[in-house]
Amino acid sequence: MGFVFKTLAATAIMSALAVSAWPAAAEDVTLGYVAASLEYPYNVAVADGFKEAAQQLGAKAIVLDPRGSVEKQGNAIDDLIAQGVDGIGALPLDGVVAQTWVDKLADHNIPFVSAATQIGDPQKVAWDNVYPKLTALVGMDNVKAGELSGELAATLLPKDRTAKIGIIEGAPGYPQVWQRSQGFKQGLDKAGIKYEVVASQPTDWTPEKGEAVCQNILASNPDVDLFFSQADDMAIGCSRAIHAAGSKARLVATGGGSHLGIDAIRSGEIDGSVCDRPKEEGRLVAKALYEAVTKKNTRMGQLITYDTPAITKETLSRCPAEW
Repeated sequence: MGFVFKTLAATAIMSALAVSAWPAAAEDVTLGYVAASLEYPYNVAVADGFKEAAQQLGAKAIVLDPRGSVEKQGNAIDDLIAQGVDGIGALPLDGVVAQTWVDKLADHNIPFVSAATQIGDPQKVAWDNVYPKLTALVGMDNVKAGELSGELAATLLPKDRTAKIGIIEGAPGYPQVWQRSQGFKQGLDKAGIKYEVVASQPTDWTPEKGEAVCQNILASNPDVDLFFSQADDMAIGCSRAIHAAGSKARLVATGGGSHLGIDAIRSGEIDGSVCDRPKEEGRLVAKALYEAVTKKNTRMGQLITYDTPAITKETLSRCPAEW
């Protein structure tokens, strides 16, 4: 359960740990959440879902914003420990660094739930091989999401020649970037599509940067057949660049489900995407923490997922917008 009484005195902390085997009452539970950066709508939606679920469960929620800094995320974890929270959730910017946080919290008997990010090196550990000291990993399989986008793209690409593809990446450092690209290529390979990735450039997850990157790629590759955007926001910007250039390039995304992204698919600006549900992700993080704190579910290393269907204009009802 972690700390029951909120105090910084060392003796009081030891007393709290001594009674940690007893379940907490709902009104005594405080859950902390460390975002990645609340400047991005997706991350705001995760935090909102976390706060909503905590309130519904009768628990108090504390949300901290490290503004995209791994170092500040670590400091926020320490701050929450000092405040005596009962459980901590986070969307780690670096799953390898986050492993040290999980180990520290395990030593303090404080449950930790990771949103979206695998704990440990994601290039060495499979998505469903959850770090054993972690209470739960909540989110979508980014490789699988990318694969669904690749399969969707395959239906739009020429079959009689090598297709030219541009990839609009997320921000550097996020494991989701290479995971979604890996899955996308797997989806194309599975469909038997011949293709060449003529450019793959990073962004900062914003429409403005997505537009700029697509402009650059179109300038050097005006005959590109399709763009793959690793999130809705960049796809919205990329669609503006495609229209301005008079290009016939198709556009497929993943990490979809925003209001703007749904509208763009409905209007035909984006051909399709893969649904993500950040508010649901936040809710599930809070629920897993609450159940661990109150001893309703003491299992470790859980993998908690939700439905992430591919979406097109015909299947938008499968993906209610959450941000």
